[in-house]
Amino acid sequence: QVQLVESGGGLVQAGGSLRLSCAASGSIFSRMAVGWYRQAPGKQRDSVASITSGGSTNYADSVKGRFTVSRDNAKNTVYLQMNNLKPEDTALYCCTAWNSTVYWGQGPQVTVSS
Repeated sequence: QVQLVESGGGLVQAGGSLRLSCAASGSIFSRMAVGWYRQAPGKQRDSVASITSGGSTNYADSVKGRFTVSRDNAKNTVYLQMNNLKPEDTALYCCTAWNSTVYWGQGPQVTVSS
């Protein structure tokens, strides 16, 4: 069983930065791929970024060049550094980890004011 706990959300002005953290329990986390998703009110949940156990990353076109996903396996934590935030980045952000089972966190709210 893996539990995911996110932190780092909040309110920021456009152009600002936030760093989200996804901390996991369980020693298998380092062998799992991890992704960040977001969902704005009234919209579908979209993939934002992901990172494999080997460190390969993938990003949605809307965040490329602004967001960076990284992981520290010694701390069982994955990060999402978000720079140059825009009002359209406002959403509930959740991390997910998977192997043969998919695990989800609760997600911090990120609000970007114009």
